[in-house]
Amino acid sequence: MDKKIEKTRRFSARHLVTVLVIALLIYLAWLFLPQKTGSHTILASSLITSKAKIAKFEDYIPLRVSIEPLKTVFLDAIEGGRVEAIFVEEGAYVEQGQALLKLSNTALQLDLISREAQVSEQLNNLRNTKLAIERYRLTIKRELMDVDYQITLAAKKLARRKNMQDVLSEEALQRLQDEIDYLHARKALIIESQGQEEQLRQEQITQLQTSVKQLEQNLDIARANLENLLVKAPRSGQLTSFDIELGESRARGERLGQIDDITNFKASGFVSEFYLHRLALGQQAIAELNGHQYTLSLSKIYPKIINREFEVDLVFVGTSPDNIRRGQTLTPKLALSESSETLLIDNGAFMQQTGGKWIYVIEDGSNTAVRRAIKIGRQTPSQVEILAGLKVNERVIVSNYKNYPDADNLQIKDE
Repeated sequence: MDKKIEKTRRFSARHLVTVLVIALLIYLAWLFLPQKTGSHTILASSLITSKAKIAKFEDYIPLRVSIEPLKTVFLDAIEGGRVEAIFVEEGAYVEQGQALLKLSNTALQLDLISREAQVSEQLNNLRNTKLAIERYRLTIKRELMDVDYQITLAAKKLARRKNMQDVLSEEALQRLQDEIDYLHARKALIIESQGQEEQLRQEQITQLQTSVKQLEQNLDIARANLENLLVKAPRSGQLTSFDIELGESRARGERLGQIDDITNFKASGFVSEFYLHRLALGQQAIAELNGHQYTLSLSKIYPKIINREFEVDLVFVGTSPDNIRRGQTLTPKLALSESSETLLIDNGAFMQQTGGKWIYVIEDGSNTAVRRAIKIGRQTPSQVEILAGLKVNERVIVSNYKNYPDADNLQIKDE
């Protein structure tokens, strides 16, 4: 018997379009309609509140600085060598020029001996040259005396022969005259040769004197280098970082220690790069120590940024704390501008969640806190300036919002 086959019902395209339109409407409604997050109930004891008020805004940043000597002189080995003697201990107060330690350097000692020998050799050469000049002068003087004597004899002989013209021929007289002329020419040549020789010898002496002078200067440097092996204090102060042991070798230029001025100090610390454009030399900070307040002045700004911070130096103005020590920590407040009257609330942990864009405001006469948008201005660790969104005497919650960051309102419950 044949079985009747029924037609399967197909899902029409019209039905599919209808379903898609409905889904789209639902999505748009969810996307654009206001979302209500409801309210949270919290205990009043867990809240920290603040009242908006008109007060002086102290525009400052807190610093954490360490005390350092105002002036420090570093001790470097001008010449390297082996430590032969140590005359003071680390931490001692030293006077300017006081001997600290002694090094030995055989190479410098041999160099000094060599330079002394060079100077002695050149001085001997100079003395020998001067002696040779004096001997030459004596020789020339003797030759000139001999020529003058021969000229005198020849002149006398010629005078006598002229009286005997009838006896001597004209040729004999001419020979005598030629001899006299020769002697005069020889004398002139000796004088000219003497002048040239004097000039050459004088130039040689000048060169030797210059060489001796240079060698003596080098000798002075060598002696000074040898003297530098005795390390002395360049100024008075406290000797620190003086980690030296007998017998060890120290290279030229190596750091041996430092001398700190223990009568004047400065404070050094790091500031966030955010404040770089707001700092200027001369700005003052107030630090409290042992119940007393001390004023410091910004003396130096190092513009190099390291880990999003830059370094500053401050010096004490007027009186500085007694018995202050290197490495001691202070927490001064650095004023960025003059104080001014403005609307303020206390700073708190709420800033971490809201960034100062909104805050919970406790409605007057109720236990309900409502979320409200605000606009903030300057801020310090203790104060926040309110530019818009709050009125005087309104109470706000400034504690942490991490447990209810999206609530529209908070119901405050007493225990």
